[in-house]
Amino acid sequence: MYEYIRTIVPDERLLFHEPMSKYTTFRVGGEAECIVIVKREEELAKLIPYLNQIEQEYFILGNGSNLLVGDKGYGGIIIKMGKAMEEVCAEGTLVTAKAGALLSKVASVARMNNLSGIEFAAGIPGSIGGAIVMNAGAYGGEMKQIVEAVRVMDRDGQIMTLDNDTMEFGYRTSIIKNRPFIVLEVTLRLAAGDKEQIGAKMEELASLRKSKQPLEYPSAGSTFKRPEGYYAGKLIMDAGLRGYRIGGAQVSEKHCGFVVNTGNAAAADIREVIEEVQERVKEKFHVTLEPEVIFLGDF
Repeated sequence: MYEYIRTIVPDERLLFHEPMSKYTTFRVGGEAECIVIVKREEELAKLIPYLNQIEQEYFILGNGSNLLVGDKGYGGIIIKMGKAMEEVCAEGTLVTAKAGALLSKVASVARMNNLSGIEFAAGIPGSIGGAIVMNAGAYGGEMKQIVEAVRVMDRDGQIMTLDNDTMEFGYRTSIIKNRPFIVLEVTLRLAAGDKEQIGAKMEELASLRKSKQPLEYPSAGSTFKRPEGYYAGKLIMDAGLRGYRIGGAQVSEKHCGFVVNTGNAAAADIREVIEEVQERVKEKFHVTLEPEVIFLGDF
């Protein structure tokens, strides 16, 4: 398998036995068998059909901001977008971004071009590809509101463009959650605005985020989806779980909707805290909390 992969991607872009703690915002996780860094869509178009053909497990890695990798690592192939897959450009009221571009970079390019609409996402620590998959949102905004089109690749390496309606956006979900598509590029339709006002809005939201969220600790952002009719953080607080911890993993005292790594957590600690929170909230309020976090590998 690796001999074939080397015909697509040069050896220096194959990283073996890499600790996934370097690639996730939780800063935990065992070794990945192999990380393949792709720089061009052509490489991906050869790699993906091959891996599917041989039934080799793989995972597309963005910024690792919604991911918990087990302490025993991941035996499949991690595919990571290289720098060339992080380009962002603006034309008129449209901003086009490659899947690997960080949301902060996309928001910055929009601001510099006097384009408004993506301020809500400026502080979300993920890539735009991942944001599209889960229809990321914050402070009343979500990707669904600004997406014009998404270029994707299917499991056979074929590329297609999906419009907003076809993306089937919902609360923290999209068509890509249920189909084997890989996001390649996103086109956003924004509104003409004023650079200074846009920057002020971003600063206001950043300040709000800092005051409300435990940004001083590694985490994956909001750990749970918002259950209909409730707020996850309040349910967790009312269940008496503020500050609850196992090892180095803790329900944040600042915002109970976050499980944080206080410095020496194992992935197993974080998973146990998440599961205990689910169990206690279910027991007390008969509400099922669904994690936003993706669990990958062996714990």
